[in-house]
Amino acid sequence: MTLDIMMPFYGRFDHFQAAVESVLAQSDPDWTLTIVDDVYPDLAPGEWAVALGDPRITYLRNEVNLRPSKNYRKCVSLMTGEFSVIMGCDDVMLPNYVRRVRELIAEHPDASIIQPGVSVIDEHGTPSSPLADRIKAMYRFSGTGAREYRGEQLATSLLRGNWTYFPSLVWRVEALRKHQFRLDLDVVQDLAMLLEITKDGGSLVLDDEICFAYRRHSQSVSAVTGPDGSKFRQERTLFAEARRDLTALGWKRAARAAANHWTSRANALSELPAALRSRNAAGRRALLEHVFARV
Repeated sequence: MTLDIMMPFYGRFDHFQAAVESVLAQSDPDWTLTIVDDVYPDLAPGEWAVALGDPRITYLRNEVNLRPSKNYRKCVSLMTGEFSVIMGCDDVMLPNYVRRVRELIAEHPDASIIQPGVSVIDEHGTPSSPLADRIKAMYRFSGTGAREYRGEQLATSLLRGNWTYFPSLVWRVEALRKHQFRLDLDVVQDLAMLLEITKDGGSLVLDDEICFAYRRHSQSVSAVTGPDGSKFRQERTLFAEARRDLTALGWKRAARAAANHWTSRANALSELPAALRSRNAAGRRALLEHVFARV
């Protein structure tokens, strides 16, 4: 099974180079990489990728800027394998990523999603452990080795705190095509997809072997959309829908987790100082509404 790696691209050239080079450095060479350039103004990154001359790498440039969710949809339409990862263009695969993922797929052939072990780096590539990732670690299922979760247990855990790392996730392509990334959620579309697959009976395999470095930095979409409140408006929409759907399924614990969403409320509260410093009145109102609103 060849691992299908999709890389939507719009960002810094040096981060992009590091991401692509990390794919080239895989100990298991059985992969393909498709780069989907979302009309980044600088043509040099694409020219560099093409000049690599590796037949496993395909470079495509969109005719118009699609923005994240539409570009993810395009990536899904281009997938050719049974499993695929939508890798961030600023993240880094450690040399054992493809090897470990292929082992996990062999051990859990019916899984819908695989979350391999992840470490965190900052924008300079230095190992990092910011508060957001320490909280993720608190909410992630405990245990060791590769273990599989599904149903209400999985939905409840994800709604209490989404501990997954989207750019590192391996997806069953059939599931992505069935549910499609939502175009109205360009920040929390990953959690929406995880919940749709979980409600549909899919499972997630969680592993401990570190094989991916997630880059957390100040210019990420979630970081930029925090103080203005737009990220949390999307989250509130998602939580309200999740509560409705999970109640209909009879998953009472998961529905309660969607209604409470304590970590999301706490996150919004943590963004208030930045909104106050920027004198963003609309952002301040949106954040306070998210902290205290009932779903």
